[in-house]
Amino acid sequence: MKYDKSMEGMIELAAALRAELGRVVIGQEAVLDLVLAGVLCQGHILLEGVPGIGKTLIARTAAATMALEYRRLQFTPDLMPADIIGTSMLDETGGGYKLRFEQGPVFANIVLADEINRASPKTQSALLEAMQERSVTVRGATMALPSPFMVLATQNPLEMEGTYPLPEAQIDRFMFKVVLEHPSHAELSGILEQSVGLGEPVARVVASAEALLDLQKACRQVVAPPDLVSFVSRLVLATQPGRPDSPARVRSYGRYGAGPRGAQSLLLAAKAAALLAGRFHAGIADVERFVLPALRHRVSVNFEAQIDGVKPEDLIQDALVYAHSHADQVPGLGPRAEAVAVPSAAAPGTAAGGGTPAAAAAGRV
Repeated sequence: MKYDKSMEGMIELAAALRAELGRVVIGQEAVLDLVLAGVLCQGHILLEGVPGIGKTLIARTAAATMALEYRRLQFTPDLMPADIIGTSMLDETGGGYKLRFEQGPVFANIVLADEINRASPKTQSALLEAMQERSVTVRGATMALPSPFMVLATQNPLEMEGTYPLPEAQIDRFMFKVVLEHPSHAELSGILEQSVGLGEPVARVVASAEALLDLQKACRQVVAPPDLVSFVSRLVLATQPGRPDSPARVRSYGRYGAGPRGAQSLLLAAKAAALLAGRFHAGIADVERFVLPALRHRVSVNFEAQIDGVKPEDLIQDALVYAHSHADQVPGLGPRAEAVAVPSAAAPGTAAGGGTPAAAAAGRV
């Protein structure tokens, strides 16, 4: 499959991928943007939502549009690490015996880990270690996972009985935590017309695995100016309750805030947002677009916050306001430099609407 390796060609390829995802999956526009951004950034995504709102379809369609191998793994309490990674089997060949490694479902490009919080902590750790290292170790031998490699993990926020919540250190390995919503009336009508008709649309291959690797390189080549780096740093530090200059609600209600990995994820996500919008440089609007999914699982609130109904998203919004109020201390940034609308990933060059910082772009995901 031929493709243009220039930055302009990479932008066109990203737009084509996004358009194909939107053709097959009706609704969940913000989620599709985040999944594609996760692919561009080589990041993993935690999807939180009730069953039946398209999580499996999104993962399967993303793999199909990029000619990637897709595997789905249902997590249950009796699932063992070997069921994920694979196991050594005794193989009789040529009159002798030798151990042969049978690869598990983690050896795929896109792995859907359904209801990850239903497996035991030991089994969760096996997958999360593979996510971090992008390799597995069996009997002292290290085997690399396919490239590209991405995990989409799901959890149901309503059914908590018999689950094992992910520890903070492990949940931090996910680049995004996305909260899926029920479809609107128009979206549900479209889903019904499409799914109960003569046949659902089949995703077309838009990019090869080789093209996707070049697209990931192009994402990192998007320019993030020093003033934007400083803005992200100030924003992330403002989520930490132990800092005397953090916002008041962060100091009162925060248990812990985001760290360096959160800042890295947010800045890289801003680069992906710029690429999807058809630009070679990232700005504050790109940070606002993905700030909630990049940080919500990295900010925790204390017991008093739970009593008063204060959520991590509230503290992140306070930190965002704080970062904007101090933007005049950063060279090249005025206090209202963020008021530029973010172009839609599905239609580069068109405005995505206005509103208060981050509320319109990030509030739904």
